[in-house]
Amino acid sequence: MVNLDVIRAFVVVFAFAGIAPAGDLYFPPKQGQWETISPADAGWDEAKLRKALDYAGSQRSSGVVILVDGKIMSEQYWEPSARATEKFLQRRTGRDRAGHGIEDVASAQKSVSSVLVGIAQEKGLLKIDDPVSKYLGDGWSLATKEQEQAITIRHLITMTSGLNVRGGFDTEPGTKWLYNTAAYAKTMDVVAAAAKMDRNELTKEWLTEPIGMNHSTWSSRGALAERAVNAYGFSTTARDLARFGLLMLSAGRWGDDVIISDDQYLKASTKSSQKLNPHYGYLWWVSRDSYQPRSTPEPASAPVDMFTAKGALNRRCYVVPSLGLVVTRLGDQPEAGKAFDNRFWKLLMEAAPK
Repeated sequence: MVNLDVIRAFVVVFAFAGIAPAGDLYFPPKQGQWETISPADAGWDEAKLRKALDYAGSQRSSGVVILVDGKIMSEQYWEPSARATEKFLQRRTGRDRAGHGIEDVASAQKSVSSVLVGIAQEKGLLKIDDPVSKYLGDGWSLATKEQEQAITIRHLITMTSGLNVRGGFDTEPGTKWLYNTAAYAKTMDVVAAAAKMDRNELTKEWLTEPIGMNHSTWSSRGALAERAVNAYGFSTTARDLARFGLLMLSAGRWGDDVIISDDQYLKASTKSSQKLNPHYGYLWWVSRDSYQPRSTPEPASAPVDMFTAKGALNRRCYVVPSLGLVVTRLGDQPEAGKAFDNRFWKLLMEAAPK
């Protein structure tokens, strides 16, 4: 009998080394049927998995997709809660061909931007240690010209720009960690300027079209932009977001195609990027402990190697290399609040192969 614990141990080693897990991953076609696998065939407990999905549904989720080695093991959708139709960032921007919601995934977009920065660097269009001013000129913040010139792309993608949330100077770059969406928002401006392409044009050419994210696009938040800090949102579906997670699971490969080959960049993206906040990589949350509400005594329930694209209202793309697992969740803010992730993963792990 195959010892799953031994296999997982090897996969974790490969994952932390920035190497794609051994074995066959399935990649769905751009159009057409996405292969499925039953929980039983994947070694999961179907009844316990149902409890996890029921919990997600009870917590204002609109869609959950679970991939195992690229195949859909579970997929479920719910109608959005009544309060999710008009409130800030809870609106749907459309529906896909199956009638499932296309949603602005809030700050989960940051992880998409991370990959686009890596691709731009691989293409020789920029280097992450370049000053932001090299691409945006002077006056892109409220800091002085000299203060701006010390801020690099690396500072933006690690949340260590030294700017305050209003764009003014707070401290020297690299000396303070601050989750600063206003500063981050300059990242895609940099990529677009370096590529001399519109953000949607480059995202389609480099990422979404090659991997079949057919319902994903950047869109203006219009009247919501001021409240959102970032004028643009990345709108996508639970399935498209799962494709993005699968790309990360495969270390930048998509079947026989290479979307990003810079293993060093991908490895750095999904591990601690600085000592100021060890839970943060390059616009990815890289520690299961980042989900723990400070008030809870509960131990972390997610796998130790999980990394996540996290957005407001618990829009999520979780990637777990040791289990060949990608899980996406869209919808409204769970009633459980910050406790949702830990409880959801506790139920998932009770269903996972032992």
